Amino acid sequence: MFKRENRMLKQRNNGQCIRMPVITMFFVLICVLVWVFCRETGEKSDSLSDLIKENLSSFSFSVKLDPTVEFRNGTDLIWQIPDSPKAILFLAHGCNGKAANFWDRSPKCPNCVGLPEERLIVLHALARRFAVLAVSCAGRCWSMEEERLIVKDIIEWWVVKRKVQSLPIVALGASSGGYFVSVLATDLRFSSITIMIAEGLFDRMDISKSYPPTLFVHMPKDKRRSVRIARYLTLLQGKGIDVAEVKCMEFTLSPNLLSDRIPGLDLATSVKLYSLFQEKDFVDTKGFMRNDGRAIQWKAALKESGIILPDKSIANHIQEEMNLAFAYHEMTSLQSEQIFNWFETHMS
Repeated sequence: MFKRENRMLKQRNNGQCIRMPVITMFFVLICVLVWVFCRETGEKSDSLSDLIKENLSSFSFSVKLDPTVEFRNGTDLIWQIPDSPKAILFLAHGCNGKAANFWDRSPKCPNCVGLPEERLIVLHALARRFAVLAVSCAGRCWSMEEERLIVKDIIEWWVVKRKVQSLPIVALGASSGGYFVSVLATDLRFSSITIMIAEGLFDRMDISKSYPPTLFVHMPKDKRRSVRIARYLTLLQGKGIDVAEVKCMEFTLSPNLLSDRIPGLDLATSVKLYSLFQEKDFVDTKGFMRNDGRAIQWKAALKESGIILPDKSIANHIQEEMNLAFAYHEMTSLQSEQIFNWFETHMS
């Protein structure tokens, strides 16, 4: 009897011995996963913070916006050529955009707008010695058919007129402009292209091996678009085309972010705006946007608050930065280094 009880006791102890390591290993695994998640989250926040600082400081005193405005083929084009240019960058805006968004208002361009992300892209380009050419579309968004011929003619005419035929040409298009650039690349020889917050129109085109290397800069929060981009990455790779992607993540607003990124907006107003966003629960406790700037009634809240902007047009600049922080669908200059590295490594 005692022997039988001893055997049963040993079996129970063996079972407990087996279960205890399993429970311990499970607990350790959970702790490791939590630690890794926290570490990665922290690294993303830190890297974005550093990225924003570098994005602003890398060219603070090296280049200035000094555009030339012309009119051809029923639309306006704006351009700037730095000293000793090494390449040409064609820029295609998104829906409701225009070439004037890429340069600050000045005596040479009184209708220029200088949206924060657009102007920063141009400044990065000039600092890297890229001549910049932007063209406005005729309607609200780009036409994928007739405007291809118009823009092709403008670029070819401008290149000859400015005597820069020997320079490689690259292109960057955002949203509707991204779709447009993906199609225009079948008509013009680009060394490489960047398609921003768009997946392109590759399901409607015959892609040859001569199609330019393509970089997708997108926001994974837009899941449907991310799925299409993943499909087109595979499609283009299968055709032997060099492709890559850059993912743009959300980041926190801060009291000084808006004044840092928007010329003409002072720090005191930036701090008041951030406090208003907190008060109205537009941002969470960490400073992340709860929704896209287009989807919240922040302009009504601004009017009620009595906060006076130095210029009413700055409201559009503020909303662009809110959209960028939420990271669903907005032009971004934060990844400029990766974009221009891509261009430079594919010049021919």
